[in-house]
Amino acid sequence: MNIIFIGKRGRQTKTVKLASPGIIVGALLAVTLIPSTLFYSGYFTAQNAAPKQDQALISSWQGEMKVQREEIATARRKVDEDMDALAIRLGELQAKMIRLDALGERLTEVAKLDRGEFDFSSTPAQGGPKDDTAVESMTAPDFVQSLEMLTRQVDDRSAQLSMLETMMMSRNLRDEMRPAGRPIKRGWISSYYGMRTDPFTGRREHHKGMDLAGKEGSDVIAVGSGVVTWAGDRYGYGKLVEVNHGNGYSTRYGHGAEVLVSVGDTVKKGQVLALMGSTGRSTGPHVHFEVLYKGKAVDPKKYILARR
Repeated sequence: MNIIFIGKRGRQTKTVKLASPGIIVGALLAVTLIPSTLFYSGYFTAQNAAPKQDQALISSWQGEMKVQREEIATARRKVDEDMDALAIRLGELQAKMIRLDALGERLTEVAKLDRGEFDFSSTPAQGGPKDDTAVESMTAPDFVQSLEMLTRQVDDRSAQLSMLETMMMSRNLRDEMRPAGRPIKRGWISSYYGMRTDPFTGRREHHKGMDLAGKEGSDVIAVGSGVVTWAGDRYGYGKLVEVNHGNGYSTRYGHGAEVLVSVGDTVKKGQVLALMGSTGRSTGPHVHFEVLYKGKAVDPKKYILARR
């Protein structure tokens, strides 16, 4: 076999004669084996590198998934904590509403309001047509903010109602203690306050109280709440009961047949203090009723007319 090499521009030629079959076979093997060796070397190199790249990619994914799982766990913990906090706030708000309802019930009783109109045990009646164009969804921050605002409003209303209750109780207490009304349930006025003819001497003298006559043994009642400061015999009054009502007011109930209270007793308006009689300087069964303001006797008429 001859191999011809042609130079540039075909000027120079060179011929190599391959006379030996071994040389021919070696050349063929070289031409065949070298590319095959290169190809398989690259293939096996690529095969060995691929698992390493896949492993790096898998490791990267696993790292990202771990981070995401941790973020999800953190979010869940935060949601659980927020729900626990909301549950606590809701419980506190419910407790405050129960106290507010109880306070409203007391105020209804103190103010003598219509319980049907101010029924704190039922939900207030509400209504109206539905407006689909004005519907808005409430987000979580809006809900929390609304809950905070409602809590502050409940606290403010509770404080205001508590102050109102204190004022009303004080006013009612003053009203209960201030003398008002008749010291007997049945009877008539037999002598007024002021100048009169004394039934024993016939002279004109000042009468410091008002006499109310009735059936002997009938009830003599307190015209206001207070503390008993005298309960027994006293010159001119017979069996006398005196009650201090505070704020400068005192009342006296004289000529009783029997005294039913003792010094130091706390009495309420309308409570029976004694039984009507004619003890002491008296011409018949009646109660001598006096009202004193800052130690001075005043006309009981306006207090009797102020009956509630």
